[in-house]
Amino acid sequence: MNSFEYHRPGSVTDAAAAISGADDGKFLAGGQTLLAVMKLGLAAPSDLVDLGGIADLKGIQVKGGAVTIGAMTTHAEVNSSADVQGAIPALASLASVIGDRQVRNSGTLGGSLANNDPAADYPAAILALGATITTDKRQIAADDFIVGLFETALEEGEMITSVSFPQPSKAAYKKFKQPASRFALVGVFVAQTPDGVRVAVTGASSHAHRAEVLEEALGNDFSPSALDSVTIPADGLNSDIHASAEYRANLVKVMAIRAVEACG
Repeated sequence: MNSFEYHRPGSVTDAAAAISGADDGKFLAGGQTLLAVMKLGLAAPSDLVDLGGIADLKGIQVKGGAVTIGAMTTHAEVNSSADVQGAIPALASLASVIGDRQVRNSGTLGGSLANNDPAADYPAAILALGATITTDKRQIAADDFIVGLFETALEEGEMITSVSFPQPSKAAYKKFKQPASRFALVGVFVAQTPDGVRVAVTGASSHAHRAEVLEEALGNDFSPSALDSVTIPADGLNSDIHASAEYRANLVKVMAIRAVEACG
């Protein structure tokens, strides 16, 4: 691992100043991905700006029909929050199946979204729930946030500060885990929202995406049987040592059916 300057600011303003003054600075959230790639020599930032000391980036609030979660809130805190369990139990459940205990107690909502791993769980949640990502510069709708493989709409030096999840009438998340990493071979989040049915898929392709064919079928009939005749094409889906594209296509349908069943 190369040497770097370490910063631990106490405010969002100080963090923004530290990153803007760095040659190649990176924000450090939970560090579950960044530190690993640094150890492998795949990243060598000049500066690390640790967001762990900024109180304004932590916490959970339920207000106005939405759950707003600070970017530095850990997965374990989302899972154990009575507010999240009461307002959006599917989101609390999703947080409980991320990685292992160490990852859940160190990894953060903002860090996961900024990294945008193609098999991460939270990207499916923001798409299915129609979340809004707030940064130190602006607000970004979930549908505009995810751009591609490990790519988001975040600009250089832009920091996620919180995420607001509108409360759905029904929602559930089901995933088929890769047994070693616990990442999703395929994960499907289904939600009945004020704007209609939204279905998001993670793990199946280069990035999380909405499944319009599933949304259309469930919009007409929100029941597991509505998906019986749906076919998920394998074109464009991932094919690797863990699963073929055809296997993932089948898993999308299976996980969607299980998610609808879990909605009750």
